[in-house]
Amino acid sequence: MLRNISDEKALLKKISELEVELKKARKSNKYGLAWEDKSEQIVEDCKRNVPILRLKEKKKGIDPVVTTDESKDENILIEGDNYHALSVLNYTHKGKVDVIYIDPPYNTGNNDFKYNDCYVDKEDAYRHSKWLSFMHVRVSLARELLKNTGVIFVSIDNNELAQLKLLLDKIFGIQNFIANITVVNNLKGRSDDKYIATTHENLLIYKKSNFETLGVKVPDEYIKEYKFKDERGLYRFLGLRKRGDNSLREDRPNLFYPIYFDKESGKLSLDKKDFKNPIEILPKLANGAEGNWRWGKETFKERINELSVSFVKKRNEYDVVQKDYLHNEENSLKRIKAKSFWFGSEFSSDAGTKALKEIIPDTDFNNPKPVALIEYCLEQSAKQDAVVLDFFAGSGTTGQAVLKMNNQDGGNRKFILCTNNENNICEDVTFERTKRLIKGYKNSKGEKVSGYSTSLRYYKTDLVDIEKLHHTPDQAKVKLTYQAGEMVGLRENTLKEVEKNDWWQIFEGHGKTTAIYFKEDKEKLQDLIDLLEKKKQPAVLYIFSWGKNEYKSEYSSANIRVEDIPEPILEVYKEINRL
Repeated sequence: MLRNISDEKALLKKISELEVELKKARKSNKYGLAWEDKSEQIVEDCKRNVPILRLKEKKKGIDPVVTTDESKDENILIEGDNYHALSVLNYTHKGKVDVIYIDPPYNTGNNDFKYNDCYVDKEDAYRHSKWLSFMHVRVSLARELLKNTGVIFVSIDNNELAQLKLLLDKIFGIQNFIANITVVNNLKGRSDDKYIATTHENLLIYKKSNFETLGVKVPDEYIKEYKFKDERGLYRFLGLRKRGDNSLREDRPNLFYPIYFDKESGKLSLDKKDFKNPIEILPKLANGAEGNWRWGKETFKERINELSVSFVKKRNEYDVVQKDYLHNEENSLKRIKAKSFWFGSEFSSDAGTKALKEIIPDTDFNNPKPVALIEYCLEQSAKQDAVVLDFFAGSGTTGQAVLKMNNQDGGNRKFILCTNNENNICEDVTFERTKRLIKGYKNSKGEKVSGYSTSLRYYKTDLVDIEKLHHTPDQAKVKLTYQAGEMVGLRENTLKEVEKNDWWQIFEGHGKTTAIYFKEDKEKLQDLIDLLEKKKQPAVLYIFSWGKNEYKSEYSSANIRVEDIPEPILEVYKEINRL
């Protein structure tokens, strides 16, 4: 029963809004997902407070800078609500991320999902609406971080699978859906399931727009098929004729064409005039129907050296086959498309728990993801210089997967992990696991395990009150400029602070300098410019200004790029609030 008139008005307003949306959908012949958006306090608070980054305070057991190789780009761990972290990253990393993997709360109703500091249980009438509101704002922000060639992997179970699929269709566009992968993570099945013992979870994959898969290595069981060998290496024969779906002539008419074979020389051609007595070969199905080839004519010409002819006794006719080599021309093992069903002991929940306990034996963290699962995702999507983001980082499995891959192939992939510190998870598990992986550790057997050659910086989100912008904007903008240093350093990949005074702040890293000039007063600006010029390396100078593009033309030089602060930061947050 409605408590008062205001409740009734609010309900009628919401019904009216939904009716408008439904009318729009009907007019455009669209269907999709609609839910009652439940206000999240942390999102509302960010309309008055700007998230920033600070280097985590140094204390017993925690040094926020962990390094075994300063020459490599730093990996990043951010402690704080992932809405804050994603907001910051929309300033520092917009359009810079190659791969996102997340394992969000599954909303089982068993104290696994909090909304506005309260666990959402199975009896909550707004259970799914709260989860969708929570996910919508975060995944929308995350999409902005991806490059156009980027991709996102999202683990989920049946509790929110249907809702998540429609939500991701809405955010990324249904045309960018790649796959729904079945990942078998519990072969015995869950004994507490009432009717069917569930053995799997799901993994939804979406691209930003122009993603191309790197494929995966040929499985061991496939290798035995490569029985033949020539000067180039091992190969198997594959029929050039298309099989399965779309294999009829009418399906792909342009792929139905004759190939001519000269029996004496063993050569092939698309032109019958090339031979005296050519044998015409057409793509025919076993039942005699006209089919099509897998290759178009241009590909045929480019790769003709891979083709040969075999005689099919049963049909008394010739067929064209391709030499499919096990290794590519660079002598690397060939890659194939991943399948939609991932099965193996390495993908099991037990494997995830075992991997974490090898590093932190006394941890009681529940259900960490297996390293192999994320490795398999990255194998298909993360080139050697990729930036990988996980904003539901949990125990830090994604970080371990990135470090392991770099160690195996010499890559320089970087990870960004984001998690809150509820029950000290970030300090005691995520950071501790990553620190031990870098510096080395003793495993559960007491054996010394060497660390990885890399670096890590541990940040924490904080908030700057910008409500004063409406009353004393000058003071608020100055305050933000003084406190945005770590964000600016991260944006420019110059993370080491080397100087800070009342006038400026300077960061360095990887052969570059970033400086922030705090004052509207230009009295000391030339001194800072002279200091940057003396360093004789590329520099970026952020100059405090009330608007945009006030000083770029005046102070830029061959060695110094000039940027504004803080207005571009505020514009990012205004856009986030608008969304």
